Amino acid sequence: MSIIKISSISSILICSMLLALLYSCENDIAKVNSVTASIQQLLPVESGKNVEIMYSDSARLRAKLTAPELNRYGGKKAYMELPKGLEVLFFNEKRKQQTKLTANYGIGFDNGNQMSKMEVKNKVVVINEKGDKLETEHLIWDAAKKEIYTDEFVKISTKDEVIWGDGLKANQDFSEYEITNVKGQIALKDEEFNTKKDE
Repeated sequence: MSIIKISSISSILICSMLLALLYSCENDIAKVNSVTASIQQLLPVESGKNVEIMYSDSARLRAKLTAPELNRYGGKKAYMELPKGLEVLFFNEKRKQQTKLTANYGIGFDNGNQMSKMEVKNKVVVINEKGDKLETEHLIWDAAKKEIYTDEFVKISTKDEVIWGDGLKANQDFSEYEITNVKGQIALKDEEFNTKKDE
């Protein structure tokens, strides 16, 4: 599926025309162009609803991003904003889904060819193929290094334990991870045993 794009050219032209009218009294075209360029940087160059983007490496599908809304901005540092949340599915070499990432907000940076880095915020959840679940409020996906990391509070739930900490570094599929500052840990099997023992 391709991205559904809604061009913002009409809104840019309207703003440009209004500014030109406002500044036409001064007859200074340099000022008009400067203000118009500043406003154009604030407006998306393209927008889309119910977007789906595929990311590949050596002609192999590596990730699929879906989002209810996407706004792409131009300029020297081009980026895209996902203000209404997103879901990213990561795949292995056999196109089998390994990991799912969801968040309520995202912003992605383009290196000219493809996504280089994405920052996600607000109710970030990552689940790997083993069922291990990462929860945090801020996470960075470095597509070039194929890793995810954060310096903020994290909670990891597995079928055996729950771990809390400040900061995490993991590979892209979240199969291997390291918590930088562990704050607490609960072994679920021990807790179940102690609960039954007390009964």
